[in-house]
Amino acid sequence: MSTSLDAMPAARRGSMKSLFRLLPYARPFLWNFIGVLVLVAIYNATNVLQPYLVKIAIDRDISGHHPNLHGVYLIAAVYAGIVLVGLAANYAQIQLLQYSGQSIIRAIRLDLFTHIERQSMAFFDRNAIGRLVTNVSNDTETVSQFFTQFFLSMVRDGLAIVMIVVAMFELDGRIASYAMLIIPVIALISLGFRSALRRAYQTTRSRLSNIVAFLAENLAGMRIIQVFHQEPRQNRAFNQLNESHRQANVHEYTVSVMFNRVLELLGNVAVAGVVWVGGGAVLHKVILFGTLYAFISYIQRFFQPINAITQQWNTLQSSMVAAERIGRVLSVVPAIQDAPHPVEVQGAESVQGRVEFNHVTFGYSADAPVLKDISFLVEPGQFIGFVGATGAGKSSVMSLLARFYEPQDGTITLDRINVQDYRQTDLHQLVGLVQQEVNLFTGSVADNIRLFRTDIDDAWVVESAKTVGAHEIIERLPDGYQTRLYAKGTNLSMGERQLISFARIVCLNPRVLILDEATANLDSQTEALVQRGLQAVAENRTTLVIAHRLSTVRHADRIIVLDKGRIVEQGNHAALMETDGLYRKLVEKSGIELEPSVI
Repeated sequence: MSTSLDAMPAARRGSMKSLFRLLPYARPFLWNFIGVLVLVAIYNATNVLQPYLVKIAIDRDISGHHPNLHGVYLIAAVYAGIVLVGLAANYAQIQLLQYSGQSIIRAIRLDLFTHIERQSMAFFDRNAIGRLVTNVSNDTETVSQFFTQFFLSMVRDGLAIVMIVVAMFELDGRIASYAMLIIPVIALISLGFRSALRRAYQTTRSRLSNIVAFLAENLAGMRIIQVFHQEPRQNRAFNQLNESHRQANVHEYTVSVMFNRVLELLGNVAVAGVVWVGGGAVLHKVILFGTLYAFISYIQRFFQPINAITQQWNTLQSSMVAAERIGRVLSVVPAIQDAPHPVEVQGAESVQGRVEFNHVTFGYSADAPVLKDISFLVEPGQFIGFVGATGAGKSSVMSLLARFYEPQDGTITLDRINVQDYRQTDLHQLVGLVQQEVNLFTGSVADNIRLFRTDIDDAWVVESAKTVGAHEIIERLPDGYQTRLYAKGTNLSMGERQLISFARIVCLNPRVLILDEATANLDSQTEALVQRGLQAVAENRTTLVIAHRLSTVRHADRIIVLDKGRIVEQGNHAALMETDGLYRKLVEKSGIELEPSVI
């Protein structure tokens, strides 16, 4: 069974491991990164050369006994040239790195989405949709900063520090040695702030994830919130989450600003120290003034990359946390997988549609079975109804047949072949499902009927709609079959959405059709229309119907009555009415004996 992502530990080592796990995505762009390194080296070299050129101009051409204006002009021209070279190298490396980094994130995001799509329904039962949205959108965007910001800073600023240190020792080893005393102090300060920064970044990310999950859940259930006047309570809860996130953000930036200001103070102290030591050396004519100027420039430039690296520390921390969260999702092995040697399906026409449950036991948790030793046989082409009180296990039967879940015990076969031996893609083409809650996607009506499959032509889409009585309704829409639907089809009525879902199932032509209380939300007139369409749809097709309205299965070949996870009765409507059982009681409560036949 899938594990809740929230229950997994968030250890620091796990974060680094998850970050390193994403590095193979960068392998196809190895030469791009090598190109970035070369361009960064050129850019840093031009920066390091600038103070040295000024030093030459001061010591040789300006403060000498014979000032040389021509030499100053020459140095100025060289200075301008290397600045232009540096700008070009900087532009090229940023463009190349951004292209590579965004390509890497595109691949990670696609793999993450594909991996989530492969998970069983148990995975989505245990993990909030809002958190998964955060994983695919926000977390991948955060990881992109590792490749486009942190990597660049480590290479560019790290190489800059090395070049500056070499240049300072080249100028004067004694003053450079004094300047290097500041490095252990920087290391100690960084270590002191490291754990505090990590805790602050983790807390901020976690609380942001809570906000996204809460928002997704509430937007999905907005009708219930408004009907039961829960807006004030939900506002208070959302305000508490936002306040918690605000406090975490303030704390995060407080720690980060303190860290940066301490380093900035340390840099100013270092400059003062160089002026003190170097100024004395100039007065005693040990070094020239140009050399002191170069030292001051280098020590200032020395702290610029250090400060830039420390400012990227939050990027590293956020990337580690985000990579850890992505790694958690990618590490979840799908609970339902194809068999090593699946059955080859030679077209849907080769499948008859014989369904058999053999002593099946199932529960969403192992210690709480929903179905208990269920056995039944459905012959090809039969129309079978499933009835029972809420929680009796009707929907679980259908979920097992579609292999959204695996039974704890027993077998389920389609044409005497275990459903676990079919490829999931083949099984889902053979077993079609229409649920009470219709899922329509942004796009045209025709695209929603064919589910965006390019191999299905418009003529078959129209024929499918006619079969279920949806053609005239669709034709009355503003643009007919090309009418664009909003998310979930909110610009259609409930009945119109349901009819389109029926047209979809006819269009895709499965051998076994599951109707999970599919007519529960239809008015009587629309239901009668759909029932007539279903009569044609069920022709030469195995049809299993979960009935909310018992009139839906009144004329079924057989009705299976479930109670508390067990089959308690079977038979057609007339036979079950002759017994004083649960079905008869359900019928008497529903009053369907007074309703006219619709099929």
